[in-house]
Amino acid sequence: MTNHEEMEEQLIETIDEEGNIINFELIDIIDMDGQEYGLLLPKENDDPEEEKEVVLMRLTKEGEEYIFEMIEDDEEFNKVVDYIDSLDDTEEE
Repeated sequence: MTNHEEMEEQLIETIDEEGNIINFELIDIIDMDGQEYGLLLPKENDDPEEEKEVVLMRLTKEGEEYIFEMIEDDEEFNKVVDYIDSLDDTEEE
C-alpha cells in the first residue's frame, strides 16, 4: 500500500444512484491483478469523534478521466478485502 500520509489530500466527488453528490478523500490506491481500487473516506461529516467507514471502489480510466465505480460482485469485493487484509498483515510483521 502507498503511505497515505505522504500523499497530498485528494478529494473525489462522486454521484450516488439518487443523483446526490458525495465527497470523499482518496486515502490509498490498491493494485490487484492489474485492476486498481480506491480506498475512500467520506468527507460529509468532519466530526473527529465519529468513526468513519472506509469505502472500497473499483477505479477505471475512460479517456483522460478516472471513474470510481461501486463493486457489485460480492466475490470480487471479498477478494479485494482479503488482499488488503493480507497487505496489512505483511506490514505489521
